[in-house]
Amino acid sequence: MATWTGFAAMCVGMFMAVLDVQIVATSLPTIQRSLAISPDRMSWIQTAYLIAEIIAIPLTGWLTRTLGMRRLFVWSVAIFTAASVGCAASGSFSELVAWRVLQGLSGGTLIPAVFTAVFVLFPVSRQGLATTLAGVLAVLAPTVGPIIGGWITASASWHWLFLINVLPGFLAAFAGAAFLPHQAIDHRAVRSIDVVSLILLATALCTLEIGLKEAPQRGWASALPMSLLVLATSSGAAFVGRTLQRSAPLVDLSCLADRRFAAGCLLSFVLGIGLFGSVYLMPVFLAFVRGHDALEIGRIMLVTGLAQLLMAPVAVALEQRANARLLTAAGFAVFALGLGLSALQTPRTDFDGMLVPQIVRGLAVMFCLLPPTRLALGHLEPARVPDASGLFNLMRNLGGAIGIALVDTVIFGRAPVIGASLRDRLIAGDSDAAEFVGIPAFLFEMQRGVPPTPRAIEMLRPMVEKAALTQAINEAWAMIAILTAAALLCVVFTGSGVHKQTAESAGDLHRREP
Repeated sequence: MATWTGFAAMCVGMFMAVLDVQIVATSLPTIQRSLAISPDRMSWIQTAYLIAEIIAIPLTGWLTRTLGMRRLFVWSVAIFTAASVGCAASGSFSELVAWRVLQGLSGGTLIPAVFTAVFVLFPVSRQGLATTLAGVLAVLAPTVGPIIGGWITASASWHWLFLINVLPGFLAAFAGAAFLPHQAIDHRAVRSIDVVSLILLATALCTLEIGLKEAPQRGWASALPMSLLVLATSSGAAFVGRTLQRSAPLVDLSCLADRRFAAGCLLSFVLGIGLFGSVYLMPVFLAFVRGHDALEIGRIMLVTGLAQLLMAPVAVALEQRANARLLTAAGFAVFALGLGLSALQTPRTDFDGMLVPQIVRGLAVMFCLLPPTRLALGHLEPARVPDASGLFNLMRNLGGAIGIALVDTVIFGRAPVIGASLRDRLIAGDSDAAEFVGIPAFLFEMQRGVPPTPRAIEMLRPMVEKAALTQAINEAWAMIAILTAAALLCVVFTGSGVHKQTAESAGDLHRREP
């Protein structure tokens, strides 16, 4: 019971870290007005957190080995909670960004630490349930984030977006300190930290994140994004080369030589594209095409979360009884179908039209997360799990960052082209274009053959722009659906079982800890 209590506390901390990104996103305009932040700097409130988080994720393995799971979790959740108070108390842009960096550094360790705990604290018979608990919270937070953020924004001040972390953070830290197993600090590892590798890793991930953020709007071949991506590539290559030469590396990359783990990482990467891409595309469509506010968007998106919750017990039962490779293949196939169904939207699509795609995706997500996690991490020795968990979760976040960059590239690049095409088709009397834009059939028939006046074109401009944005969003949906379906090729390289000896070793490790 103590182990489950400590693990539940870790899941609460992870949920806070994932939720924080989503609820803050809904209130960026409110924060911008309150702190008098210029619009061009507003996105850095999120970017600062995401950059710090993605740097911290791969370091979780080294931190776990050095500090121990209990100490790492308690310190991380305590720092995250304190940083949340600092964010709420910020009176300027620079203060808020500084606290967001600290939030990201501490919150980034919480997700891989939870998945490490699954395979270190529990025997095989309990790993399915533990993975499900962690998985449900990890994918539920982005879904319920918009509605929670919208409700807080509508009913209270933006400060409560951060202050809601205080009570659960305090309780999680207390429960983790009381119930997680103790482990002494490895002072030798602290003294021998590879500072050069740390600088190279931070540089590579930081420049990659910023480069991906800037590339869609500035152009992938423009000077700033290209320079950042080149620096990211060179720093990353130098980090990998240095890591492979060291006997005690900062991040153990040797697990990538394991075929099943490497395939699992690729599946995690593609899942990140689909998860982050879908959670990004829905608010864009609902806000800029349908004109919904944050609370309404949250209510619509809640469907996916409810479907995930309903499928969770089924996923647990099947994951423990059915072939993991088949479950993974089915999960990614159905998830790709759900993404593809959203590529059929019109400017008039709303809750009813988005219901089925959301349900399909919600039913599939748990099978895209649980079996691949077991396939990637379940057969590894317990000593290798912390580093492997960090890399596995890093790949999902990198997939999300690259996926959003690709989505933005499609939207920014295709919307103007589609808009011009729709305008030309309307002028030529194309009834299909008129129907998609939303021009009543009788009105279009009355105008057929009559050249539109400049005033008529101007009046139709908002409708054409929304229709063009809708079609560009549809193309982005189709793109991530195709990428998700292509991930099925990875399934053939994964295994379906967990080595009994490894599982027993994990249980022995837990029993030996004082």
